[in-house]
Amino acid sequence: MRIMKRNMLLVILLLLACIRVPAQQALDSRDRVLHDPLLDNLVGDWNIHRKFKTRTTESTAVAEWVLNHQFLVIRMKDVNLPPQYEANIYVGYDNASDRYVAHWIDVFGGRFSETLGYGMRKGNSIKFVFEYPDGPFLNTFTWSPEKKIWTFLMQQKDAAGKWVLFAEDTLVRK
Repeated sequence: MRIMKRNMLLVILLLLACIRVPAQQALDSRDRVLHDPLLDNLVGDWNIHRKFKTRTTESTAVAEWVLNHQFLVIRMKDVNLPPQYEANIYVGYDNASDRYVAHWIDVFGGRFSETLGYGMRKGNSIKFVFEYPDGPFLNTFTWSPEKKIWTFLMQQKDAAGKWVLFAEDTLVRK
């Protein structure tokens, strides 16, 4: 009887050891893809009208989900031949910090492309803050569901520390 109880206990312990306890899913991982209804509105082909203080430019953009749906990449290129400006912007989400991230990689090279933008969503807008070597820069992406357009409002600090307009992009679907 005693041997039978011991064997039964041994069998139970072995069964318990074989049961796999599911591991807690990491906050950011290959299996936790970014599903963002706001950014889904940016997927597609766009014409961009960029307004600076004294001039305007025209560009195009294509936006699509990449890298296992972890990032939305926006590929911008102005309409000049050859293009004077090109950029690839990778927008993702950092679940551990509860904020968006933006990798803005463009023709101005590694010094400015090393800076990550961090963004917070408020309604239909995501405000990204970039701490560039020459000072902070804001880029606010705003979706207008009524007009079906995006605006990217870019601001920088002037010498007095006041936020001023750098440029404003209006994206209209092709």
